[in-house]
Order: sequence, then structure tokens, then C-alpha cells
Amino acid sequence: MNTAMFKQLLSFALALCLSATGIQAQNEDPVLFSVDGVPVAKSEFVYIYSKTNGKNADFSERSLKEYLDLYVKFKLKVAKAREMQLDTIPELMRELEGYRRQLADSYLIDKEVTEKLNREAYERVQQDVDISHILVAVGADAEEAAAEQARLKIMNAKKRIEQGAEFEAVAKEISDDKSAQNNGGHIGYVTALFPNGFYELEKAAYTAPIGELYGPLRTDAGFHLLMVHGRRAARGEIEAGHILIRTGDGVTSQAAKARIDSAYQALQNGADFEALAKAVSEDLRTAAKGGYIGFFGINQYSRDFEDAAFGLAEDGAYTQPVQTSVGWHIIRRVSLRGIQPYSIEKGRLENAVKKDNRFEQAKIAMVERIKKDADMKEYPKVLDAFASSLTDTFLTFRWRAPETPSGETLITFGEGYDVTLGDFTSYLERSSRQRLRMGRGKDVKEAVQELYTAFVDESAMRYEEKQLEAKYPDFKALMREYEEGILLFEATKMLVWDKASQDSVGLEKFFKRIRGKYRYGERAKTSIYKVANELSDQMDEIRAFMSTHTPEEVLAKYNTGEGYFPEIRHESKTLDKDLYPEFKNMEWKVGALSQSEPLPQSSVFKVIKIEEILEPRDKTLEEARGYVVADYQDYLEEEWVESLRKAYPVKINDEVFQSMIEK
Repeated sequence: MNTAMFKQLLSFALALCLSATGIQAQNEDPVLFSVDGVPVAKSEFVYIYSKTNGKNADFSERSLKEYLDLYVKFKLKVAKAREMQLDTIPELMRELEGYRRQLADSYLIDKEVTEKLNREAYERVQQDVDISHILVAVGADAEEAAAEQARLKIMNAKKRIEQGAEFEAVAKEISDDKSAQNNGGHIGYVTALFPNGFYELEKAAYTAPIGELYGPLRTDAGFHLLMVHGRRAARGEIEAGHILIRTGDGVTSQAAKARIDSAYQALQNGADFEALAKAVSEDLRTAAKGGYIGFFGINQYSRDFEDAAFGLAEDGAYTQPVQTSVGWHIIRRVSLRGIQPYSIEKGRLENAVKKDNRFEQAKIAMVERIKKDADMKEYPKVLDAFASSLTDTFLTFRWRAPETPSGETLITFGEGYDVTLGDFTSYLERSSRQRLRMGRGKDVKEAVQELYTAFVDESAMRYEEKQLEAKYPDFKALMREYEEGILLFEATKMLVWDKASQDSVGLEKFFKRIRGKYRYGERAKTSIYKVANELSDQMDEIRAFMSTHTPEEVLAKYNTGEGYFPEIRHESKTLDKDLYPEFKNMEWKVGALSQSEPLPQSSVFKVIKIEEILEPRDKTLEEARGYVVADYQDYLEEEWVESLRKAYPVKINDEVFQSMIEK
């Protein structure tokens, strides 16, 4: 099966809504129906029915019966496909395994990493945290000696604070965060997600005890001591506008205050906020927009400004004059946007999470967890012997893995999952780019060890992917459904689609049964003329000539051959009377002409002339082939389903069915 066909298959399967995520264990879930003894649980049907019908899933008796009939037909066809042993065809099984490999890796990452980080981030963004910190800077890739020196410096600072020194004083003295000189290390309220590289600081900010010294913590910036002062419900984002009267440059606070008070009084007397902002605000960036700032969250503006804005209780309300370092403001709330439900926030959080190095850290942690849970064992003597056998050729494009892969065990996971030296050498041959790159700075043994480390991680992932069906019932259901989708597609293709298009004898017999279904209505053979706009003043004369002369005569008379395009163009077409609106405004007789209609966005006029009236008649098989084949497919499928109902007993539990009906 080629890629295009496989995609078609997946679309076909999805169209049938083959998904059973959340199916309960069989012993907790009543059987709704069975086909040839194979049970289908109520929860599977309810989930599929709900997903397929969406808002129209009203669980009425009529709707449930209609969908139950469709789903029973689907299961009947799958039963036939298994009887045909389509599930043993190597090509189809390779396609399924290929899809499984594609799905398993992303599924595992989504389950073990992405979803957990998304949920963690969502829990955190619902709170703002008030923190102080002291930073001793050292790069993430710094040499061990430099890192140790920074660690000792932060430990000494911690000891001083624990012995009674003020946090703020120590921060001003040693912190490499330049803002500490002004704020004593007090950052104020912040919210997740912290900047990339500060995941450890974020974790501590949301988990450390309030009021206690915490650390040291290592981030990409260096070592930190942390103090959490408090946590509150997240403020979210506010949409606001403001009027600003600046201080400085010779303008005293008192003069600015007098002007802002005047503006405030004007608002109190009924002035329009936006009009007033355009007239008096000295924030040139926002004044022209009626003072509109847009949405902002915490820590984007000064705390005085932020507290005043978020203190407004309702949309449209405005503050009394508020002083900040730049002047005096009146702030107006346009709207408030709090933290949205997880289903809405998830996309935004996931984009941020995947760009953050916490994502890679979590993947590494997942692989380490897999190794531990699987009781991974390594056989270093096998690796060492192999590495010792290699020459410098290994680091060139000429190296090839042995033709006969070694069966020696290199790694084991769990019980019975062995990774051989042959598996590793195949991996090494595939990793030619990495080997060539290592040839510029590493010896053979170093290169082998680095590649082996990556291979171990990949092997751990492959092992865990093999366990997905056992660990995740929804993954097992998904793979079963795609297998059923493949089987259904192949069986339908063989017994319906191919037969309908290739069985010429059967198609002829079927066409005789439905003869008369496809007919031509009233039609006419027509001449369609397109007349250039330059001849518009001669249209009456041209139309009169058209009505009594052949197309050849019309073209010979009016096409001079002097221009780039002919003055009149002509084509002959057979047209259905009911399909062309031009026929509604003209006589249905030979020689009749339509109105001279200008074509849209064109410089020509169109005129239709009836040359011959054709009587209604039945279409031939060739004329209606596409429609007949489609009808024949439907006919074959109906016959097929009826035969399947006779071949495979269907038992429906009416009591379970009735329990689903909502009246």
C-alpha cells in the first residue's frame, strides 16, 4: 500500500471515528453488542457516538439506533476481513507497524513529558509568587573550578544570612543581579513560566516554604538563594488605557498634579476618556489612540501603576490620579482577562513549554526513569572488546557494519528484551554524520562511548514504546482501531470498490436493472458567440446575421484578421435547458438567440444560438458510467452487509441499549 493510499485509509478510519480513548475495563463495562462472539463495550460505543455526532449527539432512541446500525456494519466487515486472513498479509502489517513507530514516539513524549509539563505550568500560572533572590553568576558550561568557586560564594552568603545578616544587605553586597543594588534582591510578584534556563528557580518559587531561606539553586545564570515572601491568585492580564502628565524637565510634581487633577475633574463632570486622552495625555505612544495601552500582565509596569490598574473593580472604571516615577496617571480599565480553562490555555502553554529547556530536561528524566524501572543491565566487556577492534577507519565514511550482525547481548531491559551488539553496529552505520564529525576531535574509543550513550537512550525509548499497549489502554485501543481500519479498507476495496469498477458483466446487468434512472432532459446543440466590445455598436446587425447564417458565415463576415484576437469567437456545445439561465429568457426553438450579455470582468459579449433541439432520452452506460459505478458500489455493499449478517450472528443487549437513551 503506498503512502497516499495509507493516508486515505487513515482518513477513512477517522471518518468512522474509530477511537475508544477512555474505555473502561471489560469487567466494569457492560457489553452493548457482539459480532460472531466478539464483544463491543457500551463505553466504546458511547465515546464514538458522542465524538462523531458532536453537538448533535442527543442520545435519542432514533439517533442511537441509526449509529448502532452503522457501527454493527463496521464490525461485521472487520470480522469478514479477519476471516479472509487479511491480518496476515505482510505488506499490510508492515504498514501498521510503520504507523505504530510514528505514533509511539510522539505518544510517549506527549504522555510522559508534554502533558505533565503542561499541567504543571497550568497549575503554576494560576498563582503569582513574591520572591527575592541573590545570584552568583557562573555559566552553565563553566569549568568545574569556576562553578565550585561560585558555589562556595553562595554558600558563604547563605551562612551569613542564617547567622543573622539581612537578606537585602547581602544581596546588595554580592548579588550579580544588577537590580539588587536598588531593590535588595526583591523582584516582587512574578508568574510562571520563568525565562528559559530558570526552571529550577521557578520550581522552588512555587514549592519552597514561605519566609524561609532556600537554596542554593543552579540555573543557567548561576547559583541562587531564594526567599518566597508570599503567593496570591494570579492577576492575569488587564486591558487598559491611561492619561499621563509627565514630571521632570522643569515640570514639578505639584504642577503636574494640578493638571492631572483638572483632567480627573473633567472626567467626573462627564468628559469622554478617549477624547480627553487625545487632548492632554503626554504619552505620545498612546495619546493618539485615546490613551489605549492594550493588555499587560504583572511586572510590565511599575508596581504603583500595576496595583492601581488591577485594583479597578469593573470595566470602564478609572482611578484617581496615581503617581509613578514618570509622572501622574489616570488609568481606565477596558477589560480583565483571567486565567482561562485548561483546554484554552493548553495551546499557549505547550508552545512555551516546548521552547524551554525544561522540555529536554524532562525527556532526559523520562529516559532515566525507563532505565531504572526496566532494571536495565549493560555488558561493558562486549562494548570494550568491540571498541578495541576498531581502527581509525571507523571515523570515516568508509566504515561499514559487519555483514553478519553479532548476536552478543549488549543491553537488557526487563525480561526478554535484549539489545545486541549487532543492533548497535547497525545504529553506528546509520550514524555516519556523527562519526565523521567526531573524527575532527575525538579518538575512536571516545566516539564509540558517546554514540553508545545516545544508543542506550534510544533503546530505552524503543523498549518503552513496546510497553505502550500494556501501560496505556487508550493506546492499545487506538492501535486496534487502526488495524481494523486497514482490514476494513482492504476488504472493502477487494469486495466492493474494485469489483464495481472492474466487473464489466456485473455492471451491465446492474445497469439494466436501473435503466431509466439516468436521463437527458431537454437539450440543445448551440453556438456560443463571444463578441468583442469594439463591435458593441453593431450588435443589432450582428445578431440579425447570426440568426439566419452559419457560424462559418458569421466569422467570415466580421473577423477582419487585423487585431491580435478575432472580433468574434465561436464554440459549439450541447447544453441542458434546465442548467443554463439564458434559456429562461429566450424561445425554445431553432434559431433563437439569447440576450447579448457582457461577461463579468471581460470586454466581450456572449450570445447563445439554438442550432438543434434534442429530445429527452435515457443515457447510455458510457454516458452515465461514473454515477452507475457509484450506485453499483452501494448495491454491492448492501448485498455484502446482508450476507455478513447471515454469516456472523449479531447479538444486541437491549437492556444496555435502553440505558443509553436520554428522554
